[in-house]
Amino acid sequence: MTVMPDSWIRQMATEQAMIDPFTDKLSSHGVISYGLSSYGYDARVSDEFKIFTNVDNALVDPKDFSSKGFVDRKTDICVIPPNSFVLARTVEKFKIPRDVLVICLGKSTYARCGIIVNVTPLEPEWEGHVTLEFSNTTPLPARVYANEGACQFIFIKAEQVCDVSYLDRSGKYQGQKGVTLPKL
Repeated sequence: MTVMPDSWIRQMATEQAMIDPFTDKLSSHGVISYGLSSYGYDARVSDEFKIFTNVDNALVDPKDFSSKGFVDRKTDICVIPPNSFVLARTVEKFKIPRDVLVICLGKSTYARCGIIVNVTPLEPEWEGHVTLEFSNTTPLPARVYANEGACQFIFIKAEQVCDVSYLDRSGKYQGQKGVTLPKL
């Protein structure tokens, strides 16, 4: 397995629409950085947020998930309540090649503020907007900035092509648009 460099990411983004829209270089002037880096791509968070709230005493159950625990906001700055989280999505749509697995890591700017970004791996032939989770681990409200960097995707190319891809098995999150809640 090989971690893929900026030249490969650029080629796949422009020729195969692996990342759309694609920013060819790291943009960092007055914003949390996003765009192409040496061995990854820093994606942006959109302005669509689902903020967790317990106003209706909802129970969090991954097998029977209720949207009652969230309020929807479309905003440039999302405030995460203390010790809580929000769901969001990337601005960019991804289309992963069959011989690639993508790992996501949070941005150090957010991590240093106690805001953790969690994303599960993007599997071979998965495509769509990536749902992001921002966890505020602090006892204070925390801000997340729309249309700025949120996390970095690392592209790992396999030595062999998988027998069954996410597309082949009709994965439940294939082609997701917007912020997608858990499905069983």
